[in-house]
Amino acid sequence: MNSRYALIMAGGVGSRFWPLSQSKRPKQFLDILGNGETLIQQTFRRFKSVCPEENIYVVTNNNHKDIVIEQLGIKPDKVLSEPVRRNTAPCIAYGTFVILKDNPDAIITVTPADHVIENEEKFRKTINEGFDFVSKNDALITLGIKPDKPETGYGYIQAHPEDHIKGFDKLLKVKAFTEKPDLKTAKLFIKSDDYYWNAGIFIWSAKSILKAIKIFLPDIFSIFNEGKSQLGTIEDDNFIKKAYSSCQSISIDYGVLEKADNVFVLEANMDWSDLGTWSSLSDHTQSDVSENAIVRGKAYTHECTGNLISITPGKVAILQGLNDYIVVETGEALLIIKKEDEQNIKLYLKEIFSLDTF
Repeated sequence: MNSRYALIMAGGVGSRFWPLSQSKRPKQFLDILGNGETLIQQTFRRFKSVCPEENIYVVTNNNHKDIVIEQLGIKPDKVLSEPVRRNTAPCIAYGTFVILKDNPDAIITVTPADHVIENEEKFRKTINEGFDFVSKNDALITLGIKPDKPETGYGYIQAHPEDHIKGFDKLLKVKAFTEKPDLKTAKLFIKSDDYYWNAGIFIWSAKSILKAIKIFLPDIFSIFNEGKSQLGTIEDDNFIKKAYSSCQSISIDYGVLEKADNVFVLEANMDWSDLGTWSSLSDHTQSDVSENAIVRGKAYTHECTGNLISITPGKVAILQGLNDYIVVETGEALLIIKKEDEQNIKLYLKEIFSLDTF
């Protein structure tokens, strides 16, 4: 039995990609890059290269289970439905208990559904290296990307730069995690050799992560451990509804990784982006001589520089005098916002919609 598994987390709402991303079809189910594949399809295809297809599980919101099955063509029992959103720790606990029931010796890579990785050969090499290490060690690995700019939209990992693991040159012991910094702090980080962007992709054995959850998030561990016999049975849905109603909403980073002493960062230089904002699309879209990037549709620009434009196919837009703006039109809604203020999209949406139903 192949012990390598993948757990894809596909429960996000993608609110920072509004108005293209909405509750009925968040960004992971969209062909954001215009290359013929949705983001979750790209993720699923990548992970088929490092573990058997039948060993890939997807955790998503109840409302999106059918979309996952439709887009990936996987069996319904490989799609785990969350009744409410509770961040990554309950999601990972749920998926790990399901996988553990299938294979007690499972080693797992956990990934968001909406990341972009352009160098897939380096991706495979990195994941395989991580799998090799956790198969022999009680370790929790998070992938780290060497920063090339002072990015304020990512969390950072500080490593011990001289503390290399024998036989694994790119693997370092983690010293500390840092939340998204301000620009001044981010500039200091990139001058140092011991900081990495936190890619949010993890590798560990099922036993190691559940042991850590038991220590640092005992309530979440107990909830799923007590009902593990019901997973995969006719009682599954009722148990999960009850479990999620009792779970606190907390990330695996904050709940476990920032506290455990067996956490490692594996450097992964694989042309990665978490595609968390409209501006991040600029790195994946061809721009004109004035650095205007047109993602979708047709747009004509006059005296405009540095804009990102996405228009409904079949429509035409004319822009004049805009510099460093995001302009997105979907037929249902129109967004015009300065790039430097796009982190405020969530705040603006809260004024208009409830993000829980957005």
